[in-house]
Amino acid sequence: MVESAVVSSNLDALESEAVHIFREVAGEFDRPVILFSGGKDSTLLLHLAIKAFWPAPVPFALLHVDTGHNFPEVIEFRDRVVAEHGLRLEVAAVQDWIDDGRLTERPDGTRNPLQTVPLLDSITAHRFDAVFGGGRRDEERARAKERIFSLRNAFGQWEPRRQRPELWNLYNGRHRPGEHVRVFPLSNWTELDVWHYIAREDITLPSIYYAHERDVYLRDGMWLTEGPWGGPRSGETVLRKTIRYRTVGDGSCTGAVESAAVTIDEVIAEVAASRLTERGATRADDRLSEAAMEDRKREGYF
Repeated sequence: MVESAVVSSNLDALESEAVHIFREVAGEFDRPVILFSGGKDSTLLLHLAIKAFWPAPVPFALLHVDTGHNFPEVIEFRDRVVAEHGLRLEVAAVQDWIDDGRLTERPDGTRNPLQTVPLLDSITAHRFDAVFGGGRRDEERARAKERIFSLRNAFGQWEPRRQRPELWNLYNGRHRPGEHVRVFPLSNWTELDVWHYIAREDITLPSIYYAHERDVYLRDGMWLTEGPWGGPRSGETVLRKTIRYRTVGDGSCTGAVESAAVTIDEVIAEVAASRLTERGATRADDRLSEAAMEDRKREGYF
C-alpha cells in the first residue's frame, strides 16, 4: 500500500509526540515501567520507546499482569521480544493472587477485572512512579477523557478533580509520595493510525492479528474460542471459521472477527471500513455494564 503524504505527515506528528513523551518521563521520573502484554498497542509502545532512546537501551522495565488466560501465540511472542531486545520483564500472575487468597475467581470465569489488584500491588512493590500504558482515546468513552499524564492517588485510583490541564504539550508529573502517574503516549492515535504505522515500520505482531482458521463458538454476537478459561455452553455450537483478532487479552472475554485479511494492507482496508471500535466489537468485559470501564478506571485498572 502506498502511503499518502497526509497519512505520512500524520504518522510523523504522532511518532514525534510519543517520542517526546517517553523522553519527558525519563527526565522527570525515577522508576518508570512499560505495561507490555505482547498485544499490538503495547508492541507499538515498546517500538517507540526503543526509537526514543536509540542507540542506548530502553531505560525502563516491562510489566505484564498475566491473567493466565492469554493466547499462547501472544505469550510466545512476548517472551521472544523481551529476549531479542535484552529487556527486563516483571510478570504479575493473577493465579498467584488467587492461590494465596488475595483474589477470588469470578463465577463467570473472566479474569480481566481481577488484574487491578496485582497491577497496583506490583506498582507498590517495585515503587514504580510512572506507568506507561497503550490506551487510546478512540477505544471507548472512559479512555476518551483521559489525560496523557494521568495522576493516580496512593491507592492507585483515578480522581477526576485532580487531573491537570495539558496545554502546549506541557506535562505536569508532580505527585506525592505513594502516588504515581499513568502515561499514555498513544492517546491521540486511532486504530487505523496504529496499523498504518505498523505497516510503515514493518513491526512484527503475534500471528493471531491476521486471518487464520480456528474453532470458535458464538456468544453474545462474538466469536469466542475454547481454552483454559472454559468453552461453549449448552446450545453453543463449535464451528471452524476463518477469523482474526483485532485486540487480544483474556481469552474468556476476547472475541474474534470473521476476516480474510492475511496481510497488513488487507487489515488496513478492513479497519478503514469498520464502524465499530475494536473493543466495542470484540471485548465482552466492556459490556458488563454501561459504565464498566469507567468503574475500572476509578479503581486503578488503567
